Amino acid sequence: MDLPDDLLINAADEVRIRQHLALVALGKRPADRAVRVGRLLDVHGRRWHEDQEIVMSGRRIAWVGPAGAYSGEVAARVERPNLHAVPGFGEVHKHIESSHLTPEHEAALVLPFGNTWTCEASHEFSNVDGPNNLEFWLTARRAGSPMKIFPLPGSAVPPTAYEWGGGHFGYDEQQGFLKQQLMVAGLDEVMDWPAVWNPENPSYERLWGMIRATFEQRGVVEGHAAGMRAIDDINAFAAAGMASDHEAWTAEEVRDKLRRGLFMELRPHSVKEMIGGLLAEGQQDWSQFALCTDDRSCSDTMKLGATDHNVRLAIEAGLAPEIAIQLVTINPARHMRLTPWVGAIAPGRFADLVLLDDVESLSIAEVWADGQQVSEGRAYIGPLPKIAWPGWATGTVNIQREMVAGDFAITAEPGRETMSAAILRPFHWADEFITMDLPVVGGLVQRDAGRNVTKFAIVDRFSGEGLASKMFWLGTGPKTPETALACSMGHDKHNIWVVGSSDAAMAKAVNALRETQGGWALVREGELAAIVRYEVGGLMTCRPPAELDAEMQALYAAAEGIEWMYEPTFSPRWWPGFPERLAFATLTCAPWRWVLVAPSPLAPEGFVNVATGETHPVVW
Repeated sequence: MDLPDDLLINAADEVRIRQHLALVALGKRPADRAVRVGRLLDVHGRRWHEDQEIVMSGRRIAWVGPAGAYSGEVAARVERPNLHAVPGFGEVHKHIESSHLTPEHEAALVLPFGNTWTCEASHEFSNVDGPNNLEFWLTARRAGSPMKIFPLPGSAVPPTAYEWGGGHFGYDEQQGFLKQQLMVAGLDEVMDWPAVWNPENPSYERLWGMIRATFEQRGVVEGHAAGMRAIDDINAFAAAGMASDHEAWTAEEVRDKLRRGLFMELRPHSVKEMIGGLLAEGQQDWSQFALCTDDRSCSDTMKLGATDHNVRLAIEAGLAPEIAIQLVTINPARHMRLTPWVGAIAPGRFADLVLLDDVESLSIAEVWADGQQVSEGRAYIGPLPKIAWPGWATGTVNIQREMVAGDFAITAEPGRETMSAAILRPFHWADEFITMDLPVVGGLVQRDAGRNVTKFAIVDRFSGEGLASKMFWLGTGPKTPETALACSMGHDKHNIWVVGSSDAAMAKAVNALRETQGGWALVREGELAAIVRYEVGGLMTCRPPAELDAEMQALYAAAEGIEWMYEPTFSPRWWPGFPERLAFATLTCAPWRWVLVAPSPLAPEGFVNVATGETHPVVW
C-alpha cells in the first residue's frame, strides 16, 4: 500500500497510517519486519516480558507480543534472542545547538547512545533567526534523519526586553508554530520570571501572549526556575502555568517544587545528590520525573555518552534500572503529550528500540530507529542526509565593518586620573554590582591585572553596525598581554562576547569571527592562535563530530599557554583555567540581576538590571 511519508507528523496522514497499522496488527496486511528479542521492557507497568516479538510496518510498530503469536505475514525476521529491548531514549529538554552540530550530525552522534527523540528547546537558534526557526528544526527530519525532533519555540526570544536581534516571538508566532506542525510540543522554558509576575515589566504582555497561545493549542508550558527557593515564589511559578523545572540542584529543592505540581527534569551535574537524597527520604513514585541533558558539547558527548549517560548516573544513585529507563522514555513522553508516537515499545509508536546486552550497566548493543537498525555498538550505520544549509542559516554574523581597538575603549572624563567603575564577575547573582577605582591613562580607563580586573564586551552581530557595549569584569579572561577570547555562542541572545587583556586583541578576535561566520577565536600575544568554526547560526557546524572535536582540542591546547585570571563565584561549575563557561555567564534570565547586553534603546550602554530595569554608567 502507498502510505504517506511520516517523517513529519500531520493529522490527515496520521489517520491513514493508523488505519493501515490496525489491519497489519490483525494480520490482514503484511508486515515489513519482525524483531524477536530475549526480553522486552513494558515501561507502562515496569515489567519484563520474555521472548517477545516486535512487528513493524514502515517506521511504526504494528504489533507486540509473544514470539510466534503474530498471525500475519512478515517480509523479514530478525533474531536477537540474547538482547533486552527497551524503548528509544528521549530528551525532555535539550538544546541541540549546545552540541554545536547541525541536527543531522547530532543524530548520527547520539543515536548509537540510544537517543532517538529530542524535545528541542529552541530559544538558541530562535534568537539568531526566529522566522526560520521551525524550518531549521524540521529540515534534517524531512531529509531522512531517523532522529525525531520535537521543537518548542523559545519563550526567551528575546531573553529580556533589554535585548533584540534575530527573533521576536509573541502570541502570533507561537500560535502559528503550534498550528503549523504537530511535532511542535509547546513553549520552551519560560526564563524571564520577573516578566511573568510583574505587569510593569516590558516583556509581560509578550510572554503572556505566548503562554495563552500554548494553552489554546493544548501545548506544554515549560518552566525555568533557576535560583527559585522561596515557597511563595514556587507557588506563584506553578500558579502561573509553568509545568516543569530543570534548574533544581538539591533534593530539598526538588521536593519543594514537586509538591507544588512541577514536573522535575533532573540534570546530570547534580542528579546523584538529588536522587540519593530523595531515595533516603523514601521517595517511591517517580512518575513526575525525567532525566534531561540540557546542554552538552559534541566533545563531552563523545567522551560521556548522551541520554544513556544520564540513565547510568541515576542507576549509580540508587534507582532501579527499570525506573531510570522510565525517566527517559514514558515519563517525558507523557509530560510532553507525545505518547502516540514515542516513549514505549507499543503499537502506533515509531519503531525505536534500544537493545541492551546488559541491563544493569546499560550496555547498548544496537539501536533501531524508524524500524531500521541504525547502530552497531558505538558505530552509526543509519542514513546521514547531506544538507546544503541556505544563507539564512550560514550568514548570521552580520557585522558590516572591521572592528578596531577604539570600539572597546572606555573613555574617562577629562582631567581624571582614576574613575569609579562598575564591575561584574561571572555568575554574579548579587543585588548590587561591585565598584572599584581604576586608573586612567591617555584619557582611557584601564584594566587592572594585579586585581584580576579585565575587560569584557558584547558585540551586536545582527544589525550590521557592530555596536559594542563594554565594561570591566573580575576574575576571568587572560592575564597574558595582547590576548583575547571571542565566541558567537553567548546564551541566550548569541551576540558575540569577547574578553581580553588589550582592546586591539579583542578587535582581532571579533574580526576573525566575522570571517568564519561564528565559533571561537583565540588571539594570543597579538596573533590568531586558534579558530573553531560554527558556520551555521554562529552556533553549530555542518561537519562530523570528530572534525569539530579536533578543532576544539586545538583550541584547548592553544589556551594552555595563556595565564587565565580566576576568582570563585556563586556557581560551583565555574572553574580555573580556560573560561569556556563564559558562554553561560552572558545569560540574562533569573537569577541574574545586573548584566551586560548589546546596546539597546532601553539600555544604551548595555549595563542593566534585568530584574528591575535600572541602568547605570559603566564608569563615573
